[in-house]
Amino acid sequence: MYGKGIMRGLSVTLKHFFQTYVDDLRYGWRKYSPKEDNFEMRQGMAAQGAFTVQYPDEKLAVPERFRFVPFLVVNEDDHPEAPGKDWCTSCGICAKVCPPQCIWIVRSEDPNTGRPIPEPEAFFIDIDICMNCGFCAEFCPFDAIKMDHDYELASYDRTTSHIHDKDHLSKPTSYWNRIAPTRAAEEAEARGGWEHIDVIKERKKAEKAAAKAAKK
Repeated sequence: MYGKGIMRGLSVTLKHFFQTYVDDLRYGWRKYSPKEDNFEMRQGMAAQGAFTVQYPDEKLAVPERFRFVPFLVVNEDDHPEAPGKDWCTSCGICAKVCPPQCIWIVRSEDPNTGRPIPEPEAFFIDIDICMNCGFCAEFCPFDAIKMDHDYELASYDRTTSHIHDKDHLSKPTSYWNRIAPTRAAEEAEARGGWEHIDVIKERKKAEKAAAKAAKK
């Protein structure tokens, strides 16, 4: 019969339409009451009819692999050896692989010798140009740049607030461990520890040197 699929689709729509009001009568004001935690109930498998997320008071949890504007990983402020130190070595790989070219890096230099120091003096990302592809985080050899979960970045001043500088981009390792615990654990296992890869290498060299000295 011609139009059978259309009628079947409309029947599903009507079913959800009426179930919405039945569900509202069942729970009454409790369904959307801010005093009661009914958000999981309305988002669960047992919910019927249409459901509404009362944004911004209610927010859906984003997946762990959700990606938005990148951020830079730095040590914790209470780190025993290098508090707040950047994991970024300003190698420039992220800027080279960035498709829209929205990353600018200024490498630090020794004021006495003029030689480059493996850490960024300045780091900028234009979030209006960033396409959130994640290439910068994927190609970073030091796990120093990650994709954030913060998607609420709208503002009325796009000329300054939408260009994130190093202070705005820098976030501690605990932040990455909190928003992406599974990925953080996988990366730490691949590096051989929770520290920066250079710190792990230096520690292994020191352990080898100590082992050789002990044998002598």
